[in-house]
Amino acid sequence: MGDLRLDANWVDYMLVIAYFAVVLLIGAAARRRVSDSLDFFLSGRSLPAWVTGLAFISANLGAVEIVGMSANGAQYGMPTMHYFWVGAVPAMLFLGIVMMPFYYGSKVRSVPEFMRRRFGTGAHLVNALSFAVAQILIAGINLFLLAKIVELLLGWPLWLSLIVAAAVVLSYITFGGLSAAIYNEVLQFFVIVAALLPLTLIGLHRVGGIDGLIDKVRGAGGEEQLKSWPGTELSTFDSPVLSVIGIVFGLGFVLSFGYWTTNFVEVQRAMATKSMSAARSTPIIGSFPKMFVPFIVVIPGIIAGVLVPEVAKAKAEADPDFEYNNAILGLISDVLPNGLLGVAIAGLLAAFMAGMAANISAFNTVFSYDLWQQYVKKDRPDGYYLKVGRWATVGATVVAIGTAIIASGYQNLMDYLQTLFGFFNAPLFATFILGMFWKRMTATAGWVGLVSGTLAAVAVAFLSEDAFGTASLGVISVGGQGASFLAASAAFVVDIVVSVAVTMVTQPKPAHELAGLVYSETPKEQRTDPDAHELPWYQSPVPLATISLVMVVALNVIFR
Repeated sequence: MGDLRLDANWVDYMLVIAYFAVVLLIGAAARRRVSDSLDFFLSGRSLPAWVTGLAFISANLGAVEIVGMSANGAQYGMPTMHYFWVGAVPAMLFLGIVMMPFYYGSKVRSVPEFMRRRFGTGAHLVNALSFAVAQILIAGINLFLLAKIVELLLGWPLWLSLIVAAAVVLSYITFGGLSAAIYNEVLQFFVIVAALLPLTLIGLHRVGGIDGLIDKVRGAGGEEQLKSWPGTELSTFDSPVLSVIGIVFGLGFVLSFGYWTTNFVEVQRAMATKSMSAARSTPIIGSFPKMFVPFIVVIPGIIAGVLVPEVAKAKAEADPDFEYNNAILGLISDVLPNGLLGVAIAGLLAAFMAGMAANISAFNTVFSYDLWQQYVKKDRPDGYYLKVGRWATVGATVVAIGTAIIASGYQNLMDYLQTLFGFFNAPLFATFILGMFWKRMTATAGWVGLVSGTLAAVAVAFLSEDAFGTASLGVISVGGQGASFLAASAAFVVDIVVSVAVTMVTQPKPAHELAGLVYSETPKEQRTDPDAHELPWYQSPVPLATISLVMVVALNVIFR
């Protein structure tokens, strides 16, 4: 679909211009609330749970969800639902119930800062550097897709589209910091839903409803794509048993828990709340829309697989070079009338801006607090670090233009993204969870385990078939997202084994230094929510999490 163009008219352009105007106004309004670095990086810890809960989901509702998951839907079908019902909601509930009391109660400003308190500067530096690199790479994905929309809409060359798209995101984050990002994310959530819901309904109407879609998928020989389990096409494991194990352990445990419980992009939104209960409720509130997002993201991808001629032809011919990232753009171009096309374009722009803003706002916090303040310039006035944060935002956006070029080389961005998560999130989760529940684990084990786990993931990716672009060697006969599940599992296991081995021959911290950092050494009142019993059930984290868990289990059973 190299010649794809979005045939917009003046109504569509006016809708897009109006959306950009509102985004910039929010950034300017948020600027008036920024008086110190806590306001800029953590919104002064003042936001209500419903705002941060929607921002929690919107921050993740960027390129990954819209283009990556619709591409997966077009290519693999219903097994893509695992990224939501197995690979997201359980970990989000675990974050809210178990992890947030440690994060919020310790008053840390970032996940790497928590690592420094638990393991010292070695693990902290490794974590802060790897996180900063990951955010720049992932921001590049969102920026590439944002520029792609500008390119298709206006016909500009990709390099010019990248610069213009980067300038808009840069302006509102630099002005208003995290508050601007979060309030724009709430707006963007509703714009995204307003864009994707009509696309799904009109697409279903065009294929003859749900029954018509099922018949067309079957007619194209895609029977396996109508069932979520065992998902062998998605995992690329030939054995159904190995496929289920790979999805449950590699995706549902290692990648999912690694992302949702230790990724500061998400945790930062919960830490911006006004109370412990609100912080715990943030990911739990977010889990409800999260479990229904695939119905407006994955389903359009499946529809595109039978309705958009180029996608259907590529699937029928099993074309390995077809760019499935264009599936949802093809569907938008084919089925939406003018007016709704403008809403859809604004929705896509909103999604990619939300994702990039989340990456950049998390990067500038970690760069300023965990790298610059800790290792370069200590004990400077607060205004100095606020200025560093703004300059870090500029620098990260410029570098993201370069990493966007890397992202442009992948036919399915989910392959690239899951590979990155395997490198950066899986080993961090292993170190984090072991250190939180095993007081004997030492500082040396913290950083050695992180490095070993990351190297293990990189090694598996390079040895797998097409797991890391042209650099892969094809020694391991698993490719695509299956390779990322395998790499993440290797990172987790190697990290645990190395951490235990190193701990056995190194000296642990005294127990009294671990209060608030290790479960067994933290007084019960510090690892529980003091306000939870005073809240009505519909605002209390545990009852809400229970309802969410029951609902997501039911969805897994219904659509198995």
